[in-house]
This record gives sequence, C-alpha cells and structure tokens, in this order.
Amino acid sequence: MDEDCGGHAVMTVLRPDGSETPEPVPEEPKRRFNTTWNTPELRRRVFIGAVVIWAVAITAVVAVRGGGDEQTPAVAAPAPSPSASDAPLTVAEVYQTLTPSVVLIQTTGHDSQDRLEAGTGTGVIANADGTILTANHVIDGAESIRLVYADGTRSTAEVASADPAQDIATLTPAQLPETLVPAVLGGGAAVGDDVVAIGNPLGLTFSTTSGVVSGLERDSGDIEGLIQFDAAVNPGNSGGPLINDRGQVIGIVIALANPSGAGTFIGIGFAVPIGAALGGGEGEGQSPPL
Repeated sequence: MDEDCGGHAVMTVLRPDGSETPEPVPEEPKRRFNTTWNTPELRRRVFIGAVVIWAVAITAVVAVRGGGDEQTPAVAAPAPSPSASDAPLTVAEVYQTLTPSVVLIQTTGHDSQDRLEAGTGTGVIANADGTILTANHVIDGAESIRLVYADGTRSTAEVASADPAQDIATLTPAQLPETLVPAVLGGGAAVGDDVVAIGNPLGLTFSTTSGVVSGLERDSGDIEGLIQFDAAVNPGNSGGPLINDRGQVIGIVIALANPSGAGTFIGIGFAVPIGAALGGGEGEGQSPPL
C-alpha cells in the first residue's frame, strides 16, 4: 500500500495479467459522538450527577460558614445597657428592687406604768455588713428587738448607734438573710419628684405607696430640714425608706402630720434626708458604720 501525492492511502491491485493497478483505499467512515440525550438511562445519570454536585457544594458552604461545632462562636448573653440605671423606674420596679433591702422591726418593752408594750416599725439594710438604718423612736426604750427580712429570715438585733436629735438609729443584726441586698443610698430631692415609700403600716407588712415630694426644708417642731411628701404612710412606716424613681433611698420616714392628733395619714409625711441620717451618731456628730 502506497500513498498518492495528495497524502491519501492507495492500494496496489494485482491483476491476473500481472499488471499492477493502484486502487484508492476507501477511507473508514468517521465515528460520531452519540448526541441522543433524551434516553431515560442518560437522563437518570445526569440527574443523579447534578444532585451529587449540589450536595457537595452545600456541604462545602456549611463547612466554610459554620466551621464545625468547635468553631461556632458563643452567643453573647443579654446584658443591660450601661445607661439603663439612669432611666426612671416604675413604682413596681422600685418595689421589686428595694423590698429585699427592707426589714420589719418588732419591739417589746415596758412603759412608764411598767406595762408591757409591743411596737412595729421599718428599717432598711444600709451596708454590706448588714447594718440597718431606722428611726430612733422605733427602738427607743425597747427591751428586745426582732427583725424579719423580706425572705422570711428572722433575727434579733442590738442598737449600734442612736441620734435622738435627728430621730435616727442604726441596728446590728445577729443573723443575716441568705442573700443580703443593701439599698442604694443617696440622691437629692426636688419638689415634684416622684417618690415611693415601703414599710409596714398598721401591721400590713412590706406595703408600698407612691406620691411626690411636696416640700423641702420643713420643720416638724423638733427636727428641721425635713422632706415633705404625700405618699401615704401610717404608724409602722417609721424608719422605712423614701425612694426616688432611680431606686435610691433619699430619706428615712419619721413622722406624719395630722392636726386632729389621730395619728393617721392625711397627706403629709416627713422624712429625714439621707445625708442628715448618715450624719447621725451618739450626739457626737459621728457617722454611723455605713
């Protein structure tokens, strides 16, 4: 077999007479790819292949984004805004915040006729060591002092300091509650400010009332510079906290005014400003252990 000058293959044919005649060799037909895509088997294979590719792609995306369990960042726990404490609180929020700091004070003693007397009042936990701030007249002359905390814990207490001129006293409890919650003390008062009183009026323990500051620098006859307010208070509220709408104790309730002498509230209560209360001592101008 030879090639012609055009590069095509030719075949030499031997004839019977001995002559040779070149004959072109027929070229084999070129093979074509099967372009018939519409067969059921081929469609099934294509579909399965597409599903596999899609699954692999999704897995890769998840792996890149998630990074596995060990790479998943911890979700930050909700936290109050640093400015939240500056926002005014509702009466309910003030009550929930301050009630764990309020105590019921129960006293017993004998009067001038040697008759046994029992009294109730209110105090507020004023320091992390458990010191309680109250009105002096609540514990004046008491032979025994018992405390009941908001969680039900009971304890006896001793007088740590007293200032009759300001009607302020501090108590040292023998036992503290399981969770001690001192109140936040401080904050000035202005006429018209919202205030809340928490106490134990007429034996109704841990009661709350609300009102406004009615006046400043009032004189009760014995004590000057008092805060006048109209949140309802009655016997048993004495020694309890007067609280502003930021949850701060701005005064200690000591008295109410009633021209009839009935000893019930008619809209005028008085509290010693917290600054003056913290300046009380055994008449020596020394600060109590707060």
